[in-house]
Amino acid sequence: MNPETLRSLLDDVAAGRVTVEGAYDRVKHLPGEDLGFAHLDHHRAIRQGQAEVVFCQGKTVDQVTAICRRFADRTGSFLGTRADEAQARALEDLFPAVEWNATARTVYLHPTPTPPVTGAGTVLVVSAGTADAPVAEEALVTAEAFGNAVDRMQDVGVAGLHRLMGAQDRLGNAAVVIVVAGMEGALPSVVGGLVAAPVIAVPTSVGYGASFGGVAALLGMLNSCAAGITVVNIDNGFGAAAAASRINHRA
Repeated sequence: MNPETLRSLLDDVAAGRVTVEGAYDRVKHLPGEDLGFAHLDHHRAIRQGQAEVVFCQGKTVDQVTAICRRFADRTGSFLGTRADEAQARALEDLFPAVEWNATARTVYLHPTPTPPVTGAGTVLVVSAGTADAPVAEEALVTAEAFGNAVDRMQDVGVAGLHRLMGAQDRLGNAAVVIVVAGMEGALPSVVGGLVAAPVIAVPTSVGYGASFGGVAALLGMLNSCAAGITVVNIDNGFGAAAAASRINHRA
């Protein structure tokens, strides 16, 4: 949207030629901003309830900082995933308040003031082992950035099932459960048999040779005997959190 288009639309609303709802429908589908190397979607939050997120992997430091600067100028906030340390340090120089989570590989500039939580309940992230932490952390940061109350349970894999069984109250109180596991990927099936909430399973690439970089966990989750489990791609904590947030906001 350029200034002339915006002024024309506002003039039409003020003159009664366009209703408020009509203007809203027109604005939410307008294109974003073309930086040459990236086309930013500034209206995604209007259409989908979740702002566009910057996938930093494969981008140069200059590209990441340029994109994040534009989002910050428009909304005062941005979230970047799969960021490396050089990208994070460059963003910290521009935005001292940015949060660099080295485990999750996320960079998050919180909006100011902090908006209220808008999700209906809590998104609980359950991880099987400590080695699954990067993917679980990515899910946590993303879910929180999307306006959800979040909680976590760590290192409760099936090798020590008593750890999970002793926390059934927390499982039962969650609105959506994200289950992150590598190796054979059995944990989502166990959780799926214990809760009524939607369960989103995330296979990780953690495991020995026959785990095939997470393919074994992915296939195990896709073949789960527990009903109603949804499975996202290997190591895709972001995708799981995005789906969980949509569920939680429509509850």
